[in-house]
Amino acid sequence: MKYMLLIYGAEDAIDDNEREACYGKSSQLAHDLKASGQYLGASPLHSVSTATSVRVRSGKRMVTDGPFAETREQLGGYYVIDATDLDEAIGIAERIPGAAWGTIEVRPIVELPNLPTDAT
Repeated sequence: MKYMLLIYGAEDAIDDNEREACYGKSSQLAHDLKASGQYLGASPLHSVSTATSVRVRSGKRMVTDGPFAETREQLGGYYVIDATDLDEAIGIAERIPGAAWGTIEVRPIVELPNLPTDAT
């Protein structure tokens, strides 16, 4: 089963040096997951200050700068993995460095038929 591991945390929870160390550890985790055949994708996201939110109401598009919700923790990155079950996905989630100061949300992915399987 495929799972998305969403990494939430306050952007100011760690300094620039800690962030670079986190990126290194996160990259290593991605390589470890690739070696075990569980890696499907991962990436950190730019600051929430670069976000743009799009809504359609009554057929009209509304575009606003910033994230949709105002919260203390922001979506900072993600992993897409293949795990045998929720327990295995949770085990991988706890290995994500951001779990030490933020929250990792584990969500199963709905696999819809007829979606493209490759971005190229």
